[in-house]
Amino acid sequence: MIEVDGLTKFYGQKAAIEEVSFEVAKGEVVGFLGPNGAGKTTTMRILACFMPPTSGTARLAGLDIGKQSLEVRRRIGYLPESVPLYGDMTVRQYLTFAAEAKGVPRPERSGRVAGVMERCLIADVQERLIRNLSKGYRQRVGLAQALVGDPEVLILDEPTLGLDPKQIIEIRSLIRDMRGERTVILSTHILPEVSMVCQRVIIINDGRIVAVDTPENLNLRLQKSSRILLEVEGPAEDVRRTLAGVKGVLAVTPQEARDGRRRFLVETDREQDLRKDLARAVANSGWGLTELRPVDLTLEDIFIRLVTREEEA
Repeated sequence: MIEVDGLTKFYGQKAAIEEVSFEVAKGEVVGFLGPNGAGKTTTMRILACFMPPTSGTARLAGLDIGKQSLEVRRRIGYLPESVPLYGDMTVRQYLTFAAEAKGVPRPERSGRVAGVMERCLIADVQERLIRNLSKGYRQRVGLAQALVGDPEVLILDEPTLGLDPKQIIEIRSLIRDMRGERTVILSTHILPEVSMVCQRVIIINDGRIVAVDTPENLNLRLQKSSRILLEVEGPAEDVRRTLAGVKGVLAVTPQEARDGRRRFLVETDREQDLRKDLARAVANSGWGLTELRPVDLTLEDIFIRLVTREEEA
């Protein structure tokens, strides 16, 4: 549904993105991650036909963004990071205008506008002027604008920006419900949001793609050892030394204590399951074991390792 091949964009002598390539399947929800200035917004603006690339190509729903840009715009919904809204219009007036601009037939407009207002939880403010809305409501009006044309592809730049925690949960749920129904690419700085909403992640740094995969596969690629968290009631140094003495343990890192109990992150060889051995070592020492569980890399760990690796290279 989205095919990107070698996209490059220069601003003067500065390359904002270089040789960016990736694909997004029909009905897939994909997260687009990167530090500030990495090239996320530039890429999304190009895909939305907001501006042309210096070189490279992209196709959305089988249409070339350079040769068929008007048709591409009819097929997509775009929510930019800063949503351009007409403050002197009511919410209903603005969405009706957007529906007309997107070519929604007149007989369908009223129903389409009512539907997106309901989905984006803004029906209660439909007669209010947009300039009088809170930032969170304006963000949801922007999302409704992206949906009103019933697009095949949604390009969302920071869709939960400015929302309160309850609104964030509601919008995440709305995006999750689009899986299989629409193709969605969204950028966000909230890394847990990707794990909650997206099926795959694209990580960009310094204008170049550094990873495209599921969080689970990235975890397997980057985590060279298994990690086990233990919470033990016992003397910190004695516990650390005992755990480190278990055969197959590579490292033991004390964690922040909780309610007087010591916590330790134990790294082991990926090929060995040492949970029983670790529990036995604690029990034989006469200490209480209150927690023992495997720990995977978080998406934040994955992101930092990939970005740091690129910067070091």
